[in-house]
Amino acid sequence: MHKSPLASPIAMAFATALSVTLTLAPQARAHDHGSHDHGQDEQIYNGYFEDAQIEDRPLSDWAGDWQSVYPLLIDGQLDAVMAHKAEHGDKSAADYTAYYTTGYATDVDKIEIEGDTVTFHRGTTATRAQYESDGYEILTYSKGNRGVRFVFEKVAGDAEAPQYIQFSDHRIFPSKADHYHLYWGNDRTAVLEELTNWPTYYPADLSAAQVAKDMMAH
Repeated sequence: MHKSPLASPIAMAFATALSVTLTLAPQARAHDHGSHDHGQDEQIYNGYFEDAQIEDRPLSDWAGDWQSVYPLLIDGQLDAVMAHKAEHGDKSAADYTAYYTTGYATDVDKIEIEGDTVTFHRGTTATRAQYESDGYEILTYSKGNRGVRFVFEKVAGDAEAPQYIQFSDHRIFPSKADHYHLYWGNDRTAVLEELTNWPTYYPADLSAAQVAKDMMAH
């Protein structure tokens, strides 16, 4: 079930302040995923799409074992990525590093998703819970592009596990994620309004060099 519209202007660090509007998501409609060409996929990745293209997604889209990229950044293993961004962007490598240090920051260094169960690893401590879909929300930014948060609500499990988790991976209909940003907390609206901290996860079996290569490809 999709949620009612919400609206909240949020200041986003490192960039022009973004005015975010959470709009009512339309009823999902079936379509032929195979009809998408590379140009359409790139447009969607960059946040340009129609409401009718969005579909609900199952938790299985994010199934697997995942590693946080935050330790890689802190260890300097993503320095080449920051340099690459500086070459193609309008900030220095140091500024990009500061921005992503805030964005990637998390103490959840590993996540496992199997069936309806999500396990959060903080060092040697594991917290797990079962989640079910709670619809999705569309975020509209001031520069005109948009994003979709796929929301899941806890239905059972450890009390310490967050009540809500929200996935963002630049995809808007069922498809297997190759990496994702995850937002979590106990207040659904507050989590939706988070824009400056977006813990990011890549497959656990990728090396730091492979993660960096994928990042530079985008």
